[in-house]
Amino acid sequence: MSKKKQKIKALKAEVKRLRRALEAPKGPLVSPLAPAVFPELPVVPGVRFATAAAGVKYAGRTDVMLAELAPGTAVAGVFTRSATRSANVLDCQAKIGSAPDAGAAIIVNSGNSNAFTGAAGDASVAAICDAVAQGLALPVDRVFTASTGVIGQRLPHDRITAKVTELVDALHPEGVAQAASAIMTTDTFAKGAKATADIAGTPVQVVGIAKGSGMIAPDMATMLVYIFTDAAIAQPTLQAMLARLTDRTFNAITVDSDTSTSDSLMLAATGVAEHTMIDDLATPEAAAFEAALQAVMHDLALQVVRDGEGATKLVEVQVTGAASEADARKVASAIANSPLVKTAIAGEDPNWGRIVMAVGKSGAVADRDTLTIQFGDILVAEKGWVSPDYTEEAGAAYMKNDQITVAVDLGVGAARDTMWTCDLTYRYVEINADYRS
Repeated sequence: MSKKKQKIKALKAEVKRLRRALEAPKGPLVSPLAPAVFPELPVVPGVRFATAAAGVKYAGRTDVMLAELAPGTAVAGVFTRSATRSANVLDCQAKIGSAPDAGAAIIVNSGNSNAFTGAAGDASVAAICDAVAQGLALPVDRVFTASTGVIGQRLPHDRITAKVTELVDALHPEGVAQAASAIMTTDTFAKGAKATADIAGTPVQVVGIAKGSGMIAPDMATMLVYIFTDAAIAQPTLQAMLARLTDRTFNAITVDSDTSTSDSLMLAATGVAEHTMIDDLATPEAAAFEAALQAVMHDLALQVVRDGEGATKLVEVQVTGAASEADARKVASAIANSPLVKTAIAGEDPNWGRIVMAVGKSGAVADRDTLTIQFGDILVAEKGWVSPDYTEEAGAAYMKNDQITVAVDLGVGAARDTMWTCDLTYRYVEINADYRS
């Protein structure tokens, strides 16, 4: 083919792409499920934040955040199990559990995931860690990084390292809201949550921020999450608590069944609060802190689903009566990840046959004649067929809500599980068809 014909073919392809983009239905700039306002998050003693515009990908917006953590901070983390996880994730996994005598830092950029970039990805992590370590006088093994955005493109880390001095000079205890905005990619709103724990009469703050909108599925979930507390907790106890709560929160959400290469959930406990060190999960003090931590993690997890790419409905999938916990999760996951279920909900179609399909394909023990299905309080199916009192009109009216509950009782055991998802709309296709353009 001649160069002229190649050029004409390329121009035709571009015209076709632009026409498709113009004709595609446009979704709202902010998710209709977004909270009304970003919460007022309290200062966490021992933590300072700063943000900068490094121009990693985005022009005219902050895209790097730095968190400085006081000496003595215990850091716990849970990360993606992806076989192609990024250099940042591998580096953080190697550093979790490092001695907390020195301070620590977390630096995050948006716009580029630094994943599948070969040895260059490792070099980028090393360069950023070295720059932050020097800027804050920290050991390099106490600097944790994360990158989020496009996969397979080398990270222009020099743009980030050039901003380290500016970031260090700007560190401030009240910068958490700006940090939440700096780590966004396709998110339509910044995500933050808070809770207070009473530890033997001492108030302890728990504050978290998150980013996540697409490529969300349990494999610790797909997002970046950073939680900060002034509680004094031993690192092994903190790690065990975080891992346990992750399964009930971030591992129980899905937007599109895809898992990222960059998932990172980190929890930093500065130990500044004046209470006895918590080093045993079986104490009242540990239980009080864990309840506050779970509240923050649950809140952030649901905010991620509420910001699912193109989402218009938040869907809770409740499974009861399963033969085992594993079976309960299989069924919940099959329903929550089914494109047919999610598109029916997007179209406000009470197509309960798709729920039956999802249960059947899950691989869990199930029996047609013991299975019941509900939409909210509406009994849809039981005893092997549609409920005699169910009407399509009632189901269709329920589907107009922006929060939907799908409840399934398998009737074969006592295990249960709950997952949260969202609907699947045209907007999801629009966002992901043009993600790199």
